[in-house]
Amino acid sequence: MFLLEGPQAVSEALAWRPELLEELFVTPTAAEKHAGIMAAVRDADVDFEYVTEDVLDAMTDTVTPQGIAAVCRQHPTALKDIVARTPRLIAVLEEVRDPGNLGTIIRAADAAGADAVVLTGRTVDPFNSKVVRSTTGSLFHLPFAVGGELDTVLPQLRSAGLTIVAADIKGDDLLSRRDAGDLAQPTAWLFGNEARGLADEILQRVDAAISVPIYGRAESMNLSTAASVCLYESAFAQRASDKS
Repeated sequence: MFLLEGPQAVSEALAWRPELLEELFVTPTAAEKHAGIMAAVRDADVDFEYVTEDVLDAMTDTVTPQGIAAVCRQHPTALKDIVARTPRLIAVLEEVRDPGNLGTIIRAADAAGADAVVLTGRTVDPFNSKVVRSTTGSLFHLPFAVGGELDTVLPQLRSAGLTIVAADIKGDDLLSRRDAGDLAQPTAWLFGNEARGLADEILQRVDAAISVPIYGRAESMNLSTAASVCLYESAFAQRASDKS
């Protein structure tokens, strides 16, 4: 189980995966304010209980949970089920440790139309409360696999016809690879640890390494920002290829 905090997260769960909700806790004031959510709770036959603000504050991590929280079942997807759907765009995260980064990358993958997110190594738990909040509901929109190791994940992705592309500062310039048409093919983007990136041994096992150019004076780019750029470049290229 994990905890959903706030009306936005609860609303997304009700809209996309209501069967995962176990119980809702809401203050009377929030129930009145969010009548639409309460109607959806009743329609989905989810148990709910009225609580005081003090009780809700004790249950949640956020400073202002906005009067609503819910207990939800965890819902990872097996990697074999992900690759069986013939995916075209996947984000693979190897030892991403910052909860905010992970949540933002899941949200960006969702926005870019990715087919799945795969978490490997010691990547932070996707059900960490900060991760859940950072996804703003995207955790319920696209499948994600957890607990795999690259030794087994990469061969399965290749068998599904995906090219493994690592985001790495030592890689080829993103624009040159885009101009060459490389990003239009089915791709699994591999993103590494915020501080260390990807080990050389891992880079030797991918099909290509690509870097996001920095034109200003910034020393580096935040991982979630770079991942968003890479995923959207693939999304743009694939959709342009579909139209041609």
